[in-house]
Amino acid sequence: MIISSRQAMKVLLQAGAASAALAAAPVAMAQADQAATQTASMQSGELGDIVVTARRRAETLQDVPVAVSAFTADDMNMRGAADLTTLQYTAPNMTMQVARGSNSTLIAFIRGVGQQDPLWGFEPGVGLYVDDVYIARPQGAVLDIFDIERIEVLRGPQGTLYGRNTIGGAVKYVTKRLGSEPNFKARAAYGSYDQKELVLSGDVPLNDIISVGGAFAVYKRDGYGKNLYTGAEHYNKDVIAGRLSVEITPSDTLFFRIAADRTDDDSNPRHGHREVAGLTPDSGVIDDVYDTRAGVGDKNEVITQGVSLLGEWNVNDTWTVKSITAYREGESDTDIDFDNTPLPTLDIPAFYKDDQFTQELQLLYTGERMQAVAGVYYMDATASGAFDTVLGGAGLTTLTSGSVDTKSFAAFADVSYDLTEQLALSVGGRYTRDKKEGTVLRADYLGIRSPEFGNPNSVQFRVRTDYTNERTFEEFTPRVGLNYDFTDDMMGYVSYSRGFKSGGFDMRGDAIFTPNTVNGYDPEIVDSYELGFKGNFLDRRLTLNFAAFYSDYKGQQVTTQVAAPGGIASFVDNVGASRIWGLELEGRAVLTDNFSASWAVGYTDAKFKEFLFYDLASGQYIDVADTRVFQNTPKWNGNLTLTYNRELEGGSEITLTQSTAYRSAYHMFEFANPALDQKKFALVDLSLVWTSASDRWQVGVHGKNLTNKKYRIGGYNFPGALFDDSIIAFYGPPRTVTGTVEFRF
Repeated sequence: MIISSRQAMKVLLQAGAASAALAAAPVAMAQADQAATQTASMQSGELGDIVVTARRRAETLQDVPVAVSAFTADDMNMRGAADLTTLQYTAPNMTMQVARGSNSTLIAFIRGVGQQDPLWGFEPGVGLYVDDVYIARPQGAVLDIFDIERIEVLRGPQGTLYGRNTIGGAVKYVTKRLGSEPNFKARAAYGSYDQKELVLSGDVPLNDIISVGGAFAVYKRDGYGKNLYTGAEHYNKDVIAGRLSVEITPSDTLFFRIAADRTDDDSNPRHGHREVAGLTPDSGVIDDVYDTRAGVGDKNEVITQGVSLLGEWNVNDTWTVKSITAYREGESDTDIDFDNTPLPTLDIPAFYKDDQFTQELQLLYTGERMQAVAGVYYMDATASGAFDTVLGGAGLTTLTSGSVDTKSFAAFADVSYDLTEQLALSVGGRYTRDKKEGTVLRADYLGIRSPEFGNPNSVQFRVRTDYTNERTFEEFTPRVGLNYDFTDDMMGYVSYSRGFKSGGFDMRGDAIFTPNTVNGYDPEIVDSYELGFKGNFLDRRLTLNFAAFYSDYKGQQVTTQVAAPGGIASFVDNVGASRIWGLELEGRAVLTDNFSASWAVGYTDAKFKEFLFYDLASGQYIDVADTRVFQNTPKWNGNLTLTYNRELEGGSEITLTQSTAYRSAYHMFEFANPALDQKKFALVDLSLVWTSASDRWQVGVHGKNLTNKKYRIGGYNFPGALFDDSIIAFYGPPRTVTGTVEFRF
């Protein structure tokens, strides 16, 4: 039954994606009630409510006893936000950025928990959801921000309601529901590095029952740097995206939505910047951190697409049944030049492919004193790929290929009950069962590249890894919390929750260096304790949200790649245990009728209690916890945004937004590396937006990273003569200025 459903969804995907790409009059995504997401209303002198669905039901941000940040479409537009990575500079204790060597692969950490390695088979530690559809793979997950209602960032394990791999937290990308009247919006942008963007969206009701909508976007930009060897753009952008949705409301109690999307990213590959000079010609350090001398090639393409079906039945005033069915697939074809020279010293041509079918059923109850949600979840997913590790200096190539099939089932329930008018108890739990089958093949070839990547004359002389294995992982993840309303405007809460991230198989695992790789690795578990406070003050002109947390992290999965005789050894270990604690403070304030402020401050103290490292020389595990650090986890981070709004003669408005984001020093890997680790830095942005009195026209100028700070967001570390000291880094965007014009009716 599942197989036939999956095949049917794939047919819908192909038809829906084609329609989205060819839509001549694109129309906007499905929208939830716009009134649910108000920003600060300075005309009324008080802050408006923001409604979120962190607990799978609509609640105001100030009433939900969860550490959650919410950013509305208006928030993001006024800041000139481009994609999801903007969130790491506005939400506390969060890292969300483009993965090393890619343009659209997402790397996310929340409160020190995440996953840096985006190789197929490795699963993220922060869950990404688009309209409640779980996105299993990080490739193509750096979503551009257009036609959203809001984005929610849930911090801490969300193992009960969101389950899969939300061990660090979850990010919810919520699109808009269609309106009851025809709408159209066109947005054009031009900026630094010949940036050219066009976004068209809209929606139209065909009758009282059916509405259609969609969006089409084109993003083009020259590179921040150049490939000095091939002449190609480096760090450029070339993306086309399309979405299409149909909403059907046959009665007051029934609602259906079919949505399809497709994104095609043809941006050139990112090869990084050599941080240390090597011994060969053209291996010196280039002055411009965005330039490269990579010779592996400039071909790169990432395609992601999906289709989903949402059904809601409001049985009566208290019971609702919801079904979410989705199919997604993606392909990546890319090259990464680890040595950054024309020579094939350390080149990695690669391709990935994945697909997933998911089905979730929910039963929601809303009573006078009790609210509850229960459901079941199923996922059938396959992730596969291959890559060459080309060691040109030795005339050797190692081919790595394989796949991981995952079948996951979960049942969950969460109940909140008002014990008194002020005190409420919430209890939840989720049972998850993951069955995984991994296939891994690693083989050595004499020659530059294997037959898989275009060299039929290379000769295989050794198989390093060749196995298929199967494992099943089961876990129950409970949650319990108490929240108390001190007044109508002040609430405090305490909670405990457990997060679970499934085990798996290392696709790079080398059975010669590490024979136990055929057995796979075990799950991760996080037990998190949280104390929080939320309040509105000064007649709702000031909002303050505070959270303190402590996490006990066990079985942490760490990917290690080290130089080894004749090649590179890679292994995934459950290194042991760690503890993480921290603080978070968020606030918004209306200072005057024209002036408002928002801020966020995060502090994280993460320390390994045990770190078992596999020593290749002795074949033994040794505890090196005293020499290990957390990656992508700055101790301090913060943001301050000041907004000035003024009404002009004739009714038009101008809005000036200045934002400063700060991150203290952080590490790229679990060991300190002065050549790659990033020192503390701050980014300064400034936006000026004019909105016409009719609200139809909006013109903006957005300056990002105005001090032109150069900062690292990732890297690779392969020192040694065989690799020509290939220590390379990837950098965040430089200073840019973008002008935007938007028209809507």
